[in-house]
Amino acid sequence: MSTVTSADGTTIAFDAYGEGRPLILIDGATAHRAVNPANAEVGQLLSDEFRTYVYDRRGRGQSTDTAPYAIEREIEDIASLIDDAGQPAILFGWSSGALLALDAAAADLPIAGLVLFEPPVVVDDIRPPLPSDYVEQLDAFVAAGRRDKAAELFMTAAAGLPAEAVAGMKQSPYWAPVEEIAHTIAYDGRIMGTTMSGTPLPEDRWSAVKLPVLVLHGDKTWPALSSGAQAVAAHLPTATLNAIPGENHSTDPSTLAPVLRTFARSL
Repeated sequence: MSTVTSADGTTIAFDAYGEGRPLILIDGATAHRAVNPANAEVGQLLSDEFRTYVYDRRGRGQSTDTAPYAIEREIEDIASLIDDAGQPAILFGWSSGALLALDAAAADLPIAGLVLFEPPVVVDDIRPPLPSDYVEQLDAFVAAGRRDKAAELFMTAAAGLPAEAVAGMKQSPYWAPVEEIAHTIAYDGRIMGTTMSGTPLPEDRWSAVKLPVLVLHGDKTWPALSSGAQAVAAHLPTATLNAIPGENHSTDPSTLAPVLRTFARSL
């Protein structure tokens, strides 16, 4: 494990695989290195050609946190990783991490290209929108010491799982790590903003993004996720859309790595 220090003094922990052009993998809500081995596997598969950064977003895993939270702080975290790499990086974002990658590019960080996997976007009535007070509810649960309720709200309202499925998850080993970092779910809620409101994407949020963008979704994923990927690709003038055969919201590293390699070589 290595670390960098972000602009506000937060320690960001990461593993790096290989040498070459830098590729930074950005997790979505609740994920970090200890619970998502897929990023490390992707890094290992690409280590012959790329230096892949797999990091814990602030407040998760072995990274520290500094209040108050702001999306700008997470963009600064990415900037610190790019500084460590010493050259413009390619960013890959899972789910809400894809929106953070877009925000980093809009902030004019030295980025060569973006790959966005199933960003959480709902622009129509394909599924219920997030509650308008979603972030406020999350904050209130955390403030009350009820991280379990914050995690439940994320699983039902954002991920769209039925309550009975969440009840089953709470009896599994998977649940404790989610509850542990449930305070960061509101971070991703702020990053999503209105992207899951059932209304068109804001015209100005990513208007500064002019670099190449590849938007991915699995062709076996939930319809709302493929629809969201299509909406993001249509919204960004420099984007192309690619459906990955046989995959869903958790794509196999052996399938994802060649897609990333091909895109990176095209830049």
